[in-house]
Amino acid sequence: MQAKETLFADLVQGRAQQFQVPLYQRTYSWTEKQLRQLWNDILEQAEIVASEESAHTASTHFLGSVVLAPSPQYEVTFPYHLVVDGQQRLTTLTLALAALRDHVTDTHPEEADRINEEYLVNKRKKGTEYFRLLPTQADRAAFAAHIRGPLTQEGAVGGVATAYAFFRRKLVEADDRAIGQDVFRIEQAITSRLTLVSVTAERGDNVHRIFESLNNTGLQLSQADLLRNHLFMRLPTRGEHVYETYWLPLQDSLANDELEQLMWLQLVLDGDDRVRRQDLYAAQQRRFERQGVTGEAEIEAYIRELHRRGAHLRRLLHPEEEPDPGVCAALHRLDVWQATATHPALMLLLDRRERGDLDDAELARALAYVESFLVRRMICRIPTNNLNRVFQALPGQLPLDVPVAEGLRRVLSAENRFWPDDEELRERIRTAPFYQYGRWNQRALVLQRLEESYGHPEPVDFAAAQLTIEHVLPQSPGKEWLATLAEETQDGESAEELHARLRHTLGNLTLTAQNTELSNHPFTRKQDLLDASHLEMNRRIAATDRWGAREILARADELADRAVELWPAPLGGVGRAERGRDWGLAHQALAALPHGTWTSYGDVAALLGSSAQAVGQHLAQPTGIIHAYRVLTSEGRVAAGFQWPPGYTGPDVRARLAADGVLFTVSGAADPVQRLTPDDLAALVSGEDGDQEIDGSASMETGADRFFRQLAADDSPETVAAVAAVLVRWEELGGWIGHGGGTVTTSAFLMLGEAGAPGRGIWPLTLYPGSGRGGTAEVVFQHLTARAPFTDRALRAELLTRLNQLEGIDIPEGKLELRPSFRLTVLDKEHNQELLNETLEWFRGCWERRDAS
Repeated sequence: MQAKETLFADLVQGRAQQFQVPLYQRTYSWTEKQLRQLWNDILEQAEIVASEESAHTASTHFLGSVVLAPSPQYEVTFPYHLVVDGQQRLTTLTLALAALRDHVTDTHPEEADRINEEYLVNKRKKGTEYFRLLPTQADRAAFAAHIRGPLTQEGAVGGVATAYAFFRRKLVEADDRAIGQDVFRIEQAITSRLTLVSVTAERGDNVHRIFESLNNTGLQLSQADLLRNHLFMRLPTRGEHVYETYWLPLQDSLANDELEQLMWLQLVLDGDDRVRRQDLYAAQQRRFERQGVTGEAEIEAYIRELHRRGAHLRRLLHPEEEPDPGVCAALHRLDVWQATATHPALMLLLDRRERGDLDDAELARALAYVESFLVRRMICRIPTNNLNRVFQALPGQLPLDVPVAEGLRRVLSAENRFWPDDEELRERIRTAPFYQYGRWNQRALVLQRLEESYGHPEPVDFAAAQLTIEHVLPQSPGKEWLATLAEETQDGESAEELHARLRHTLGNLTLTAQNTELSNHPFTRKQDLLDASHLEMNRRIAATDRWGAREILARADELADRAVELWPAPLGGVGRAERGRDWGLAHQALAALPHGTWTSYGDVAALLGSSAQAVGQHLAQPTGIIHAYRVLTSEGRVAAGFQWPPGYTGPDVRARLAADGVLFTVSGAADPVQRLTPDDLAALVSGEDGDQEIDGSASMETGADRFFRQLAADDSPETVAAVAAVLVRWEELGGWIGHGGGTVTTSAFLMLGEAGAPGRGIWPLTLYPGSGRGGTAEVVFQHLTARAPFTDRALRAELLTRLNQLEGIDIPEGKLELRPSFRLTVLDKEHNQELLNETLEWFRGCWERRDAS
């Protein structure tokens, strides 16, 4: 075998050739978790490309190995290579470049052709030889559809389609003017900044043996283990003293993963602000070499400094150990926020306090600026993808001519940091669907801080109160609620559209321990319950005569006044950038629309906190927006003012919709079953599992008790009994029931696999009590795409087909990558119960046979 370091461009460019994935390889299986990690690596390298000086000195990113062997078809004039190992990497990079090609096709057609010919195809070849990469047979149709077209229903689903859609969405986000990321720098990062080790087998080598040896798994040493071993190998005489004095106490105070984080943080604080944690061992070795560290004294000094800074990291991980009350409270809030990206800055601040550069009060003020930076960005829906870079770079950017806290504020206020000012914060509190952004703990903390701002003489113990977020205007309103909203509609907006626009905004949300009791009741009933609350903001809601758009917006303005006082604004005049990030979110959602789906102007508006008219005006811009033609009126018709971008010569809208799998009713409207709601659109761009966790509390009422109590509050005894029978049958099949905690209702997960949180096993359905509108079952197709064996699209399609056999269920194929729901009342019919039990038994069988081959 021959091995050499290479780049993707060097591997695939040049003469016509083909990389073939053999039959014994698995199908393409990267999930969004791996795609997101790769994308972050690509963006990091693109930033290096943007700085010519850094590009000459910064190391490339090592992506992994690719093992090749000559194919039996090998020809000198047209070489075929078998991809023994590394096909997941090659396929992913190829799909990323295909997405980039399609992203620039309209604006830079010559560049799109260049990308196609250099990396994706053999221009003068026919048939399968046309493709530079030829995946295994199961993936070929979908892969070919994205490289050459046309895109069909079969090609628009599965792992290959998911990866391509991910990159299309991320390229739209990166191309946002506010981010300022040149997509051609992204191309350069993919082709020339990601390093591969290419191992080429000779004829006669046993490629099957190579494949098996490369894929044997074992317990690997962590980066911390490797660096520790390296350090103590270089302490032949001082090792025992250093170990007893510094290392053992450090090891006792931090877990191994935390110790690795500390070593990485020390590198960042010492100036290596671009180092990645997974490159820690090699980066620290290079740093020792640059500094000329050769003796035991220098190694001991490094470990002594690590020991000193270890106390700072422990303070971040255990804020309750901080003696100053103000600093303790600030650190606790950042810990609840899960703000690990800020750790380089927080470590610097604690270090500067220890050195006497700032006191406790100034440290608390600096931490307040960090909290404000995070909270304001979350409320204003600013993506978090650059937070790591912002805070890793901050230690080296802190000015020396001003106090530390003000210096930090100045750095965070600078151009392209996107710290929202008061005007933007107020506007987004009024209009943004706050409930759909950030993590549940972050949303709850914002509401908690707003409640605390009232200065109640007997403050609530939030840790013990077990409060959840309540929509005052319910998520599924009854006729009385819609009648109230109908009094305030304008400009042709319906009550339902006004509800979709307001329901998730901050002005309509509060905290309560009585979510089930509040439910979907009319406001008069909610008033009584809220008035009895210990929370001041609930009493103020109860004091109003009605609850509609006027009241929600008035409360939003009141909360905005408090938010401006709670979370300090950035400094003005530091060089701020204008943003169009809400439109970027819309572009991402449209780029990710699954085959066979459409959405409406009102749905997109509700996603953004905008208006349907503003969405229509934006989508009509002449530059063209991906899938803009799949945004229709709420009746499923093409808007009267819709226009194609200048120069478009393709088919009309209806033909394009039909080609994308959209069906039409006899009246000519798009099938309403295929319409994606604002919540569906939010799921498309979130890429995250749900916030729910398995309830592990030790309260007197079990999760099962709460689930059935909440279910019985809105559903008939027949439905409750039917659900109970299904759960019993699931346990008879060897499954178990996990109950969600910490959200607005107590859900029930039908689990297989390891007991614990849902992510540790697999589940086909999550059942939710109705909160006033009747219970539902959510089919978790989106999660199943990452869980074997249902990574196979055909198995998910069969699950959909089986569920659609139940009378009253009609889930469109376009929602095969989402989380559609059906009413639990369908189980009232005995025949439907039998069909569902058969489906669950089939699901269990598929899972048990997942390793059979």
